Amino acid sequence: MEQIMEDNKALTLYGGAPDELTRTLPFLPGIIVQEGERAVVRFLEFFTANIRNSNTRAAYARAVSQFMAWCDHRRLSLAQIQPMLVAIYIEDLQARREPQTVKQHLAAIRMLFDWLVIGQILPMNPASSVRGPKYVIKKGKTPVLSAEDARLLLDSIDISSVVGLRDRALIGLMIYSFARVGAVVQMRVEDYYQNGKRWWVRLHEKGGKFHEVPVHHNAEAYLDAYVSAANIADQARSPLFRSAAGRTKTLTHNGMTRTDVLLMVKRRCKDAALPHSTCCHTFRATGITAYLENGGTIEKAQAIAAHESPRTTKLYDRTADQITLDEVERIVI
Repeated sequence: MEQIMEDNKALTLYGGAPDELTRTLPFLPGIIVQEGERAVVRFLEFFTANIRNSNTRAAYARAVSQFMAWCDHRRLSLAQIQPMLVAIYIEDLQARREPQTVKQHLAAIRMLFDWLVIGQILPMNPASSVRGPKYVIKKGKTPVLSAEDARLLLDSIDISSVVGLRDRALIGLMIYSFARVGAVVQMRVEDYYQNGKRWWVRLHEKGGKFHEVPVHHNAEAYLDAYVSAANIADQARSPLFRSAAGRTKTLTHNGMTRTDVLLMVKRRCKDAALPHSTCCHTFRATGITAYLENGGTIEKAQAIAAHESPRTTKLYDRTADQITLDEVERIVI
């Protein structure tokens, strides 16, 4: 503990904290260190033992890091943090960040203080009574491709190499199964499997859950062509979607990351002259919108997308956009 007090060393001094945490929060905040070893241990346990999802852990680490730096700059002790100070911080943050980001930061701060109160580091949670900004969203901001543009993108991919086959299969899978990119990059070869006469995919969703979806015939054709060309059908436990070796058209044994997929999507969209705003999540929204336009229901779309609430699914529904445009075009001057 003495070394941490003197040098404020990285989180790895306490048993190897997750990589994404040490990258985001590389040093223990002074406001925590000065409270002693119990506070330090409890602070680290908040991220390592309390938060299981790596994305949430990284986001909350960033939020807490910024708040603690704000407190350190004002030479506050942990006991001096009162509701009014948290409210001032949130007001300051609102002037610089989007409402949804502010709400996430406040949630992280609240959860941290709850954890410290339960661990008897603090007598009360100074953030519990602080209200965040109002933020009601009825329509998502994710850019959506029309069915025609989605088809244009898939058809524009050069499939003369295994990398092209991989990219078409990956994008096709995200469109036809409404899959999150995080779930797709975690797939192993065995997660594309036959059940009766149909082929299914097993998606690795948030919270360690698995979500199984029957494969659309187009996606099945794309996956079959890719798996065959990559010669990986017998490598059940290996990554399904693999990174490419530099600028070559050969695959490595390593799985793609979400960043790899995003860069690939940007490159493919540029080649197809599609908007640069297109991202990985675009294909989830595009698939849901196409499904609803062809008579699908919100309830079934929710089940395919593995959403907890139909309200989340409705954020991806852009079927009303064309109706609105048609009405606007009635203004003839």
